[in-house]
This record gives sequence, C-alpha cells and structure tokens, in this order.
Amino acid sequence: MTLEQLRIFLCVAEREHMTEAARALNVTQSAVSAAIAALEARHRVRLFHRVGRGIVLTEAGTLFLAEARIILDRVRVAEAMLDDLSGLKRGTLRVVASQTIAAYWLPPVLSAFRERFPHIDIMLEIGNTMQVAAHVQAGQSDLGIVEGKVDNPVLAQWPIAQDQLVLVQVSPFKAEDCTPQALQKARWIMREQGSGTRSTLDECLRQIGVVPETLQEALVLPSNESVRTAVEAGAGLAGLSSLVVAPALAAGTLYAAPVTFGPRVFFGLRHKERYRSQVVEALTDFIAQRSAK
Repeated sequence: MTLEQLRIFLCVAEREHMTEAARALNVTQSAVSAAIAALEARHRVRLFHRVGRGIVLTEAGTLFLAEARIILDRVRVAEAMLDDLSGLKRGTLRVVASQTIAAYWLPPVLSAFRERFPHIDIMLEIGNTMQVAAHVQAGQSDLGIVEGKVDNPVLAQWPIAQDQLVLVQVSPFKAEDCTPQALQKARWIMREQGSGTRSTLDECLRQIGVVPETLQEALVLPSNESVRTAVEAGAGLAGLSSLVVAPALAAGTLYAAPVTFGPRVFFGLRHKERYRSQVVEALTDFIAQRSAK
C-alpha cells in the first residue's frame, strides 16, 4: 500500500466518482481505477460497490476511509513541519472559505500572497459556513474563513475582515417599501440554511423588527450569484454582500434599500489541537497587514 494509493482512494471515496477524482488529482481515470483495483486485489476486499455508472463505499471501504484519513492527516502534519524548516521556500496551504469570501474577497488576497511567497502552493475549497467548519475540524484544510461565528469548541476563531449586507431589488425602493411591515410581507430570495449570508441576514432583520422565520420565501438558492440573478429577474428582494452586488448597483440593474445594517465580520477558523504551520501564520499575518492599511 502506497501513500499515492491512499490519496486516490480518499479522493474517490469523498466524491464517489472515478472521473471527478481523476480530475481533482490531475491524473488519468485509468490511473485512478488501477490504484483502487490494486488495493482491492492486494487485500482481497471490495472497497466500492459498482452501481451502474456510480460507485458507493462498501462496509469495508467505509471503515478503511476513517483510517486512511488519519494516516494522510499525519503525513500532512509531517510535511508541514518539514516545509517550515525550509523557511517558506516551499509548502502547501489548504484554505476553505464560504462562498462570498472565496468568490469576491479572498482571490486578490491569495494572489498578492502568492506574489510574496511564489513557492507556496495554494489549494482553495468552497462551501457554506457549516461545510467550512466541518472541513477544518476534519483536518481537510489548514485554515477556514467564514461569514459569521461558528459554535464549535474544537475550533479557534478570530475576526479577519468584514463587509456589509445590502438589501436589493430590481426597482428603486420607496420609503414605504422599507418599513418592517412591508419587508415582512415582501417576496424574498434567500440563501440556504447553513450559509453565513443567511444567518447574518436573519440576525439583521430581527434587529429592525422583521421576523425571518415567517417571511415569504419565493426561492431558496445555493449561491450568491443565483440569488442575485433571480433578483435581477424580478423574483423578489434579497440581502447580499456589498461585494456581490456592487457591480449590479453600479450598472443600475439592482437598487439598494435605504436600510443600514452594521458591518458583517469574517472569521478565521483553525483546529485548536492541530499543528499550526508557518505557512498558515504567514497568511494570517499577511491578511492582518492588509486589513490594517
């Protein structure tokens, strides 16, 4: 059994798809299939059920998955320690962030960081706030960045940046459109439960006397872009990050309500008990320096 076989098995198990795993690992599908077949043949056990074109973990595969994650996690820790000895001349930084952050705020930060440390490889994953927290807790990422506080005692969290939510719709707002009563009766386009945008919006609405649990939700959508597009199509109003709606406001395809919400804080997340590499320290320091300017 090799580390490469373990990495391939883990990637296939998490995606339950050979082709997607091959794409993620930047190898051929035949190489992925051969690695899985070699593991199964060597240990005389089936790791996956082949169901039509799909694959599903067997009981043995599920048990093996837990052990494979532990082994690869320890390998990553060992590699990080060795990378630290090279003084940031090489290494890998695994970051996971919620959608608004990953799509709008983080790319220029990572681009500037890579210019300063050109030999650091950066891997970015995207999920909603709950998924980001789970990723960091499982050791799949070194650093998480989310759009609100996470209630998880295993994770350390600290303010890292901020933005602001804006209420938008396809036509200009009138004063009477922005009363708590009018907002309570309006049609809303919402992000899914578990997203930082959704939880922050709910909190902001409560502060102005609107009950989010009883809003008329015309649509619940899984991304900021789909929400913005639905609002531009006239399906209702929404609360989105200023980063998401700025181009549409400038172009006049959306209008902002004269309602002011307080700043929304972005939080960094890391596992309290896992090794904190110099690469992670370097990125968090770099972000702090940019925020202070």
